[in-house]
Parts: sequence; structure tokens; C-alpha cells
Amino acid sequence: MKRDPVVHSINTRTNETIVQERKVEAFQKQVTQMFHNLSLVKSDELLSVSWLSKLLDVFLCCQQQFRVILSKNKSNMNKQALERSISDYFERSVKSLDVCNAIRDGIDQLRQWKKQLEIVFSAFENQKMLGEYQFQRAKRALKDLGIKIADDEKESSSNLAQRNRSFNLKKLRHQESKCLKHSKSLSWSALTSWSASKQLQAIGNNIVVPKSSDIIATNGLVFTVYTMSHVLNFVMWALVAAIPCQDRGLQPQSIISKNFAWGVPIISLQDMILEESKRRNKRSSSGLLKEIHGIETFARYIADFDSIQFPLMKKCEEQVTKRFEQLRVDFESLKNGLDPLERQVRDVFHQTVRCRIEGINLISRTRD
Repeated sequence: MKRDPVVHSINTRTNETIVQERKVEAFQKQVTQMFHNLSLVKSDELLSVSWLSKLLDVFLCCQQQFRVILSKNKSNMNKQALERSISDYFERSVKSLDVCNAIRDGIDQLRQWKKQLEIVFSAFENQKMLGEYQFQRAKRALKDLGIKIADDEKESSSNLAQRNRSFNLKKLRHQESKCLKHSKSLSWSALTSWSASKQLQAIGNNIVVPKSSDIIATNGLVFTVYTMSHVLNFVMWALVAAIPCQDRGLQPQSIISKNFAWGVPIISLQDMILEESKRRNKRSSSGLLKEIHGIETFARYIADFDSIQFPLMKKCEEQVTKRFEQLRVDFESLKNGLDPLERQVRDVFHQTVRCRIEGINLISRTRD
């Protein structure tokens, strides 16, 4: 009779462990399925505005599930392996905030492109015959666009710290300092020597596969943190690859094993993006975004008309019209997609901050 409560306690603890393990397994399956769906993208839609939007949706979904898992496992937060792993993840997430700001600045730069493209449209639209004047006007607009890109890249190193204004950092810093009295103070502004490549390296370095003993001791939670670290690293890397930002770097900084189910689609996406970056006409591009490539392709096409005699032959004029219509598609994609994309980047920023606040609070309570 006296042993019954002990046996009941053991069974309850075992059931809780099983439930936790199932939740961890469900998270792994969810991450695998979502990235598998992303990897099914057609090559001509990879790194488009719409695809990046889906990528950020996946990250926000993973982040939300990650927060839920942490919040329901308060009793495990005092375990050394899990606490160390979560602390490392939060350090990576802080570094990702500067990447979010850099991406926002890149989106702002693309908005400036639209103004120049509107001049191109005014030159070509509703013209019964395409003459030299239309081409010269379009080329001047595209040339100004190119100069503007170069100037932005040159000035970004000195102005980035002042331009990181998009996410109300003072308010968020005050919020965190209020909630986390025992945590380290954060630096929310980028240095003048800030580099996207170095920041990605800092995020991706030393993501180490957890030991089997640590996985068992934490009921698999430490592996969930490991998975989320790779998700964070890949998403930031893909954003930097696509959007113009300071000192872009495209070599992945972390190694993912294909032994993990979710690793297969992420590796596949990495390979696809790297393959895109190696194409001859994209090596000097300001970003691998599909719409950027379309605009730059049209600009090179128009630049080749210096030696063409006017009036244009019918076949040549048909080719120009076809290229112009493709440019319109890319322009409309930017016009309609940049604002929603920026809002998603802002959501990633805010959710990352909130996840860190909640996680460190959980750790702090287990210490008390």
C-alpha cells in the first residue's frame, strides 16, 4: 500500500517524458515538411519576393512552435546542457537582429529602384514606334539606377548605424531591460565596419550536434534548440543572398548532416542558391533576388543598343516589347511585394526579441 504512490509517481513522470518526446518529434517533422515544401520551388521562382515571403512564414511558424515547447518545459530549464544550448541560441538570435535591419535597408534601396523604373515605363509605354529617343531616355534612367546602387554600397558602411531605425530599437531595448534585470546589456546598433558576411559567420559558427547523453537528459529538448539554430542560420543566409546589403557573403558557415530529416531539404536549398550565385551573369549582382536579376538583365539588354540603327526592324522591336513586358512583371512583383516582405522582416525581428525575453525569464525563474 505504501509503495503505490511511488509507483504512480514513476508512471506519471514516464508519461510526461513520452509526451515531451512526442512534441519534440512532431517539431522535427514539421520543420522537415515545411522546408521540403520550400525546396520544391521551380528554379525560376527561387529567391523571388513571393518565395522569400514563404521562407519567412516558415521561420515565424518554427519560432512560434519553439516558444511553445520551451514554455511547456520549465522543469527542464535548470539542466546544464539545455541552459547552455538555449543561451547559445539566444546569442545567435541577437546577431540576427542586425541582419534584419540590414535587410530592411536593402528593401528600402529596392524602393528607390522603382522610381527609376517608372521613367523607363514612361519612355516605352503607349509608343506606336520605338525610336532612339525612347532608348536614350530609358538608358539614362537605368544608368542613374546603377550609379545609385554603387553609391549606396559605398555609403552604407558609414551610414548603416544611423539608418537602423526601422524597428523602434529604443522601445525594444527598454522593454528587454525592464524584463531582464539579470541579463547582459545588448548593443542594438551596427558598427560602421559592420559586415553581413561576418555577421553570418558569427551566427553559423560552432553549431555543434548535441551529445546523446544531453539529448536523453533533456528529453530531446536540446536537439530542438540545435534544429532551431540551423533554421535561424539558413533563413538569415538566404535573406542576405537575395537582398542587397553591406558586404554580402554567400558561403554557408555551418555544416548540416543529411542524417537529420530536416537537413536534406535545407542542404538542397543551399545548393540551389549557391548554384544560382555561380552563374556568370549573377556574380557581380547586388542581390540574387529574382526581380533584381530581371531588372539587371533588361538594363544590359538596353545598353547593347548603342550600335543598333533606327528605326528598328519589326523582329527586333518585337523582342524589345517582349523584354519590356517581362520587366513589367518584375516591377509589379516588387511594387506589390516589398511592403509585405518588410512587415514580415519586422515580425521576425519582434518575435526573435520576444522569444529571447521569454526564454531568459524561464531560465531565471528556475535559478531562483
